[in-house]
Amino acid sequence: MALLEVEKVNVSYGNVQVLWDVSLKVDEGKIVALLGANGAGKSTLLNTLTGMLKPTSGTVTFAGERIDDLPSDKIIEKGIAYLPEGGRLFPDMTIRENLEMGAYPASLWKDRKADLERIYEIFPILGERKTQLSRTMSGGERQMLAMGRAMMSNPKMCFFDELSYGLSPKMAQEVFGVVKQLHAKGITVLLVEQNVHQTLEIADYAYVIENGRIVLEGEGKALLADDYVKQAYLGI
Repeated sequence: MALLEVEKVNVSYGNVQVLWDVSLKVDEGKIVALLGANGAGKSTLLNTLTGMLKPTSGTVTFAGERIDDLPSDKIIEKGIAYLPEGGRLFPDMTIRENLEMGAYPASLWKDRKADLERIYEIFPILGERKTQLSRTMSGGERQMLAMGRAMMSNPKMCFFDELSYGLSPKMAQEVFGVVKQLHAKGITVLLVEQNVHQTLEIADYAYVIENGRIVLEGEGKALLADDYVKQAYLGI
């Protein structure tokens, strides 16, 4: 069953069209990847899905309800968590304070203690260092903190934008391991990435976007073996 459905979405910045008839779906409990180079339209699509941009035409449906005309805060309340590229943490707040910002809406605040314990189970290092300032953490640790903050809203679905950006290969592998762990807990994930190989290794399904258009789609392992993907994105 599709949890998220995007149907023929077009988006423009003024007179410049950026997305062209983009359609995709994310089934409940699956990891779906959106792959593409810089400027392909990945972040524009995420901004549209989270209400920061409005489509000029097309529809976005989440859990059977249209959300393309809703403001961002209402979309988040429907059960979507968004981790933007770079994490955007509060550097002079502690780990715990950063996590609590993920439970800022009044409806979530009352459950924050239980949610903190749930996050500490997923990311033990965050519990061990909860009084540490986030600016003193390594890049990989900051990314885990950003993921934990997104999870504080107990979402049905997570949008992760460029999780591996700026990370060492070892730390990127750890972060992708966490995505698999969340998947095992039943969290639905839309993973927007340039790290094609590791993403397709864990994705149930994937879409490739170029110049604002979906040009290829298929099961993750199948795309990993696709000749076009090998040549254009893996350098094989």
